[in-house]
Parts: sequence; C-alpha cells; structure tokens
Amino acid sequence: MKTISADDAAALVRSGMWLDYGAALAQPVLFDRALAERRDELTNVKIRSCLTMRPRAVVEADRGGDHFQWFSWHFSGYDRRQHDAGLCHYMPLNLGEVPDYYRRFLDPVDIAILQTCPKDERGFFNFSAANLWHRAVVERAKVVIVETNPALPYAPGDDNGVHESAADFVIEGSADSPPELPNPAPTEIDRAVARWIAGEVEDGACLQIGIGGMPNAACALLGESGVRDLGVHTEMLTDGLADLYRAGRITGSRKVLDPGKVTYTFALGSRSLYDTIHRNPDFVCQQVDYTNSPHIIMRNPRVFSINNTTQIDLQGQAASESDGHRHISGTGGQLQFVRGAYASESGKSFICLSSTYEKRGERRSRIVLDLTPGNIVTTPRSDVMYVVTEYGIVNLKGKSVPERAKALIAIAHPDFREQLDRQAHEHRLVPRWSRPR
Repeated sequence: MKTISADDAAALVRSGMWLDYGAALAQPVLFDRALAERRDELTNVKIRSCLTMRPRAVVEADRGGDHFQWFSWHFSGYDRRQHDAGLCHYMPLNLGEVPDYYRRFLDPVDIAILQTCPKDERGFFNFSAANLWHRAVVERAKVVIVETNPALPYAPGDDNGVHESAADFVIEGSADSPPELPNPAPTEIDRAVARWIAGEVEDGACLQIGIGGMPNAACALLGESGVRDLGVHTEMLTDGLADLYRAGRITGSRKVLDPGKVTYTFALGSRSLYDTIHRNPDFVCQQVDYTNSPHIIMRNPRVFSINNTTQIDLQGQAASESDGHRHISGTGGQLQFVRGAYASESGKSFICLSSTYEKRGERRSRIVLDLTPGNIVTTPRSDVMYVVTEYGIVNLKGKSVPERAKALIAIAHPDFREQLDRQAHEHRLVPRWSRPR
C-alpha cells in the first residue's frame, strides 16, 4: 500500500475504464475533484455510484456526458436531477443482490475509490456507516484506492472495511463533515398514517424502516407508546430509529439474529445519528446481502417492515420509484423486506402512502384504477400485505380482486371514492351486479 496524492491517483484513470465510487458516505471527495480536472484528457469513463449526497465534480465538469458517465444503483435528489438532465443512468436491482452482481455478472472494476475512516489498530480502513456491497467491489477491483476522512463515524460490523493488505493506494483526505440527510417535521397526514401502523406493532417486534416522513413518524409514535423490547434489522438506519434507541425502546433482546444489536447496512441522517453510531458496540453495520436477503430477514420473529409508495392500483400493485418514465429513487430493499417480513413468524409488512398529492395545481389520488403509464411496479400485488393511508389500514393477503378493489377504495380520499368505485365496476374488477343502485 502506498500513500499518494489525489492528483496522482486520478492520473491512473484511462479512457473507457469502469470506476466505482461506492454509496452514500463512501463516495470520495478529493479524488473526484482531481479526476474532474482531467476531463479534457478522458472519454467514456464510466462511474458506478449510489445515493449521491453531494454534487460530484466529474458530473458538474462534464454537462455533455462525453467524458464521464454516471450510473446509480439508487437515486438521491442529486442523482434524480442529473437523470432529468440526461447525465445519470439507473441500474435496476434488488439492493440485497448487488454483491452477487459484482461477483457473478459484472466485469472487474478497473479502479475502486472509497472514502473510509483512517486505518484502525487492526490495520483496517473502516467503511463507516456504509458497508453495503463494498467488500464485493474491493474483491473485484483491479486497483483499490481508499481516501481517508477522520470525520466519518467508525461503524462496528462484520467485514465492514478493507484491510491495508488489500488496498493499493491511500489518499489522506480532509476532515470534511459527512453529508447529512434532512428530516422534515412529519405532517398531520404522516402522523395519521403512523398511528395506524403503531397500533399494529407489538412488544418485541423487529423493525425495518424505510426512508421518508411516514416511517420516521411511526418511530416517533412508537417512542410515545408503551411498546418495548423492540429490535432492528434494517437496510437503512434512520434518525427515527436512533431516537427510539436513545429512548430505551430498542433492546434487541428478543431477536434471534444479532440479539441485543441494532443491525443495518448503511445510515443517513443527522450528525446526532452519526454520533450515536460511532464506535457503539450496540450497532452492527453488516453487508447488504445479510441485511436484505429474505431468507435471513425471516429468521427473526415478528419482523415489521414499514415502507413508502407513491401510487397503488386497485389490484394492489405498488409503484414506489418512478413518476411514469421519470425515475425518482429505486427499488432498494422494499420488495425483499416485504417478502422477508411476510415469511417471518407473525411478521407484517406495511406499504404506506398519503391518499392524495398535488401536481400542477391539481389534487390527485394516489390510489388509482391504473398506474401512470411507464410507472415501475416495485412490489407486485401478490406480495403486498398491509396498505395504509391516513384513512385506514387494509390487509390484501388472501383477498380476491373485487375484495382488494373495495378495500383500497375504502382508504382512498373520500373525494375520489365514488369515481374509483365507478371505474372498478366499469372495468369489471368488481362485478356490475354488486354495485348498489
């Protein structure tokens, strides 16, 4: 392993190479700036990434996309804006399968550049709160470069890091504060949805919480309730879960896997969240094929999976990642956790959404007869269990198509129920003879 400057590291890049910047807190800073300076010397450099939390110099320097191409496993707001501009490309996945993609289906990475904690006493560069598939990237990379940042939280976890013997070069980076993810205050609709979910959560439940206001609102309500001995086995660690931990609601004492531990694969949130994680032995940052594989998720009893969607049709198909052909986020781990929670003993999965949204000054229903053309189905109708809006909660498991349609209409916004009922009958989702006259 050799210590080099960011400029010298960037000089290793050749046209046509595949680079990997990793995900979230792992994305490099100094190397990215140095590589952007070489724009005019390079063409068709392809870079894989995920959940980009800050503007990337290579993208900003090449608004035509001739020199650098940006690929993402899951969009942040920044990735989405670049996609709208034609500068970012989405790669479909189930997030927990990504290590397997690198090992089985992708060509070796030419250069992997990951931001890490400084070398620890065991000779490891800790991946911080972003374990994910980074071990697989390191295994499949021809050249491995780590860019250290002493401001990153050190996240205990199995194989959460790269040993100095597996790193070719190290860039001594600056102590930039890790990017934070804002947590807007929950709306009244968020809290209404959360109340329905919180009413289902039992002592000893093992939580998976997705990103967004509604799941965080559910955490807040659980903190106010009397529920206790909660566990966590999740993809993303959020501020809401950290708040529950600090309140003493999370003990993990009833978990089968990692008892007493908060299990996650990456964290994004506030400085308070990162401070809670830092060298805390109660938290274990695992690889994503461990956190997200349904056959592993199901080993804990009473898994409660809570995720958002943006649109659901009357048969129960949940579209959570696009607005028509415009990509918004990604499949992430939603489907895998829906399946893992269902297979768990007494487990439950919740897909939550507000009943309406505003678009171009018009209020529209999120519960619809047909999904918006081009919308991607994230969770199929055969997998959806509980659906929750501010108007109620329904379980679609075991229900026929007419029963599903009626159940979903009952939790739609009242202003849209008559129209949805009429559409359901006109398109024979519900028998015509069953409509009241």
